[in-house]
Amino acid sequence: VSRDSPRRDVTPRRRPRALTSTAHASSQPPASSFRRRSHRSRTMAAAMSAVPAVRATVAARSIVRRSETRKLAAPSRSVAARAITETVAESQGADSALYDEFKKLLVDYEFSYKVGDRVSGKVFHCESKGAWVDIGAKAAALCPASESSLAEVRNASAVFDLGEEYEFEIIKDDDGDGSLTLSIRKIQLEAAWDRCREQQAADEAVNSMVLSVNRGGLLVEVEHLRGFVPQSHIAVRVPNREDLVGQTIPVKFLEVDEEKNRLVMSNRLATDVVSGEGLGVGDVCTGVVQAVKPYGAFVDVGGVSGLLHISQISHDRIVAVENVLAPGDELKVLILSKDAERGRLSLSTKKLEPSPGDMLRNPALVFEKAEEMGRTFRERVAAAEAAAQAEEGATSEMAGMEAKASADEGEEA
Repeated sequence: VSRDSPRRDVTPRRRPRALTSTAHASSQPPASSFRRRSHRSRTMAAAMSAVPAVRATVAARSIVRRSETRKLAAPSRSVAARAITETVAESQGADSALYDEFKKLLVDYEFSYKVGDRVSGKVFHCESKGAWVDIGAKAAALCPASESSLAEVRNASAVFDLGEEYEFEIIKDDDGDGSLTLSIRKIQLEAAWDRCREQQAADEAVNSMVLSVNRGGLLVEVEHLRGFVPQSHIAVRVPNREDLVGQTIPVKFLEVDEEKNRLVMSNRLATDVVSGEGLGVGDVCTGVVQAVKPYGAFVDVGGVSGLLHISQISHDRIVAVENVLAPGDELKVLILSKDAERGRLSLSTKKLEPSPGDMLRNPALVFEKAEEMGRTFRERVAAAEAAAQAEEGATSEMAGMEAKASADEGEEA
């Protein structure tokens, strides 16, 4: 019997007294009936006397069962506690090992960025401020819209494609929020100056956009850099130079100075007339001095720029070119050589001197006799070429005769 189950009252109920009242005393039951009642009464009395013993037995068994249950439960709880403790310890050990490994990885992949470093990063968001770039640092880096391109752009989204990687240069350190400031413009600017230097060394002609016009010449844009074309180097002939604004004209580099942010170019050297069509070696042309340098003077000959070297001004020695020539001087020159591919002309006034030193003593006489001296020069050149050809022919003929003689001697032998 469980301790918690309700107890049943096993005490037999007595019959109502009404059944044994005096009203029925006159009717006596038979002897067999009396014996049955007597036997039932004894049985019930025996049962009633056994109830306390049964209850005591049941209670004792219940106490024993609970005691055994407690004895069994105590070791189970102890085992469970030890298992939980071991599990927690193992979990803490695993977490500690994981944190140690993570710290090691952080040390291995910790980047130290500084201004001037070039890094690769993936653009993941664009907004009005610029483009946000993941370069592997603790925080995302920002490339402002003004630093997104060497060309003028208003929005970084016009330059970058989301998810694409680009090369950047760090131009500003941590702003306090852990973000670095990046630039593509600075990389492009350096590359643009490099290309200009290469094109100047190769004497290449490039296209430029005319931005504005002033009294000194043209302001143009080449490789997204601003340069200047002096008035003396403008070959385009238009009634109003303001009409050139927005047009594309070819130019060549005269000066490339990145430190001074200075670009000087020539349109005249890059035009078709630079090839010197219609001009030949020995021709005499009228030109205007455009610039004077320590090594000579640049002379504009019908839109073509030629160099009159200091050694070709006169037969007499010249100490300083500016003592003889000045910008704006008009003079007659003879074409010594021409490089149509590079658009270069070599000029001379020395070849036009009737007498050595006339260019210094009497330049007017030199210009008066220029055509005559030019014809004389061409005749000399033609005679020299004819002599060279004759000599070459004679040499070839002599070599042929010697070869024939050697062959005849071989046959005789």
